[in-house]
Amino acid sequence: MEVNSAVSFESMGLDPRLLKSVYKMSWIVPTPVQSQGIPLALEGNDILTKAKTGSGKTAVYLIPIIHKILTKNGYGIRAVVIVPSKELSRQVCCQTKDLSYACSREVKVLDLIANGTKEQVMFQEPNIIVGTPSKLASLLRSNAINLSSLECLAIDEADLIFSFGYEKDFRSVITHLPKIYQCFLMSATFSADVKILKKLVLHNPITLKLKDTDLPQEDKLTQSYIRAERNDKFLLIYALIKLNLLQGKSLIFVNTIDSCYNLKLFLEKFSIRSCVLNSELPQNSRLHIIEEFNKDVYEIIIATDDSVTIQNQTANKPSKKSRKDMEYSVSRGVDFQNIKNVINFDFPTTVEKYIHRIGRTARGTNSGTALSFVSSKEESYLQQLEERLSKNGEVILKSYQFKMSEIDTFKYRVNGVMKSITKLAIRNARVKEIKTEIFNSAKLQTYFEDNPRDLEVLRHDKHLQPKQIESSMKYIPPYLVPKSMKATFSSSTSRKKQRARPFTSRSKQLKRGRHNPLKSLSLRKTTVRKHK
Repeated sequence: MEVNSAVSFESMGLDPRLLKSVYKMSWIVPTPVQSQGIPLALEGNDILTKAKTGSGKTAVYLIPIIHKILTKNGYGIRAVVIVPSKELSRQVCCQTKDLSYACSREVKVLDLIANGTKEQVMFQEPNIIVGTPSKLASLLRSNAINLSSLECLAIDEADLIFSFGYEKDFRSVITHLPKIYQCFLMSATFSADVKILKKLVLHNPITLKLKDTDLPQEDKLTQSYIRAERNDKFLLIYALIKLNLLQGKSLIFVNTIDSCYNLKLFLEKFSIRSCVLNSELPQNSRLHIIEEFNKDVYEIIIATDDSVTIQNQTANKPSKKSRKDMEYSVSRGVDFQNIKNVINFDFPTTVEKYIHRIGRTARGTNSGTALSFVSSKEESYLQQLEERLSKNGEVILKSYQFKMSEIDTFKYRVNGVMKSITKLAIRNARVKEIKTEIFNSAKLQTYFEDNPRDLEVLRHDKHLQPKQIESSMKYIPPYLVPKSMKATFSSSTSRKKQRARPFTSRSKQLKRGRHNPLKSLSLRKTTVRKHK
């Protein structure tokens, strides 16, 4: 669907303070879902929206909510945003603060996940609160919040609410809502759960179903695959990174947590830094990793999306022994910014997972690349995906033009490293990482709240086995570089050396100066006191 050029943020009649905040975020033209949804929402209609991740649908409910708070008198909690995950709760709060930059005194938002105590609610007096159904239900049971003055209810990523096991809590929450309120239901799919939610909270809604493909546009997203068995996948990822074939930030998906640490250990043997993001890590650490990644502190994240599948299977029987955070989801909802590459190191087991994974790149006006490694065991998943894409008239994945024979020269060092990564090493790395991140999470919760500048020194991409890293493995000897890539590889490495040279040469000069007795000798002018 094309953007209606007649619809702009100015033509929507927004409060000037809200409009100022919109422009500060560099939002010049509304996205298709925004140009359709926001005017209808400003008229007071209930909205049911089906739009893919990255379409800008969060603003469809945030802008009308903030506009209503600014233009109509009210008191207490005037809007509630329900989300399925902790990460999404933080993200919605951040976007609300950005949209209320020029009116922060009038619009106060509270993240119930991070600050959801009775005392904090009373102290901050928010008019917008954001959280999961379980957190809301808990606060309502303890009379910590009152929703009698509610005017707007928004449910983001609605198709995940019940599948994450929140149905009981959600039904409890809606018993505390007033009879009249405006409701927004935002979803990437119109599943059976969404239909149930529609009956529970919507009143004569206007349905927005954009005529758009599940995937980003072909001119913005390049999708390809390469067939590679398990060992060849490690060889391939090594070559892509070391030969500078991956430009920009990369999000690498694997299917299990063990695979996360297996790949991280493998990369660090070659001095390639990466962060791990999975459901075992503490919430504060996960949020900090995402924030730092968005600030370009890290270039590579290795992530799982396994908790969605696990939760679907165990929603009715949650296991107390499971350490996985049931609200974790990387492939859905979480806003990663400026990702250039999505690599499916392990091919996703469902079409939906593939769509949501690659939805992390080519967002808005940006372009991106999605590259999938496919083993013989994963061939059936690729066929299912191609059948679905073909049926919907969408572009089928293209074969990645890359000759594996050209990187055979790397096999010796890659195979040697792979042999050193045992199951015990993976388990120990997993335990070490969790312990470290729990410690980091405690720091993030307390000390760094008062000392935000010191937060920069807390890195999540540190090596798990620093003593086992050989400096010689950091660089590729020229004789190992494939002939067809020598020109590109040499030019890119020379540029890196040029950027590093001023700093290096200056440090060497200082070092030489310290050890040079002639340069280190300082002569001070002395005054001679005359005696009378």
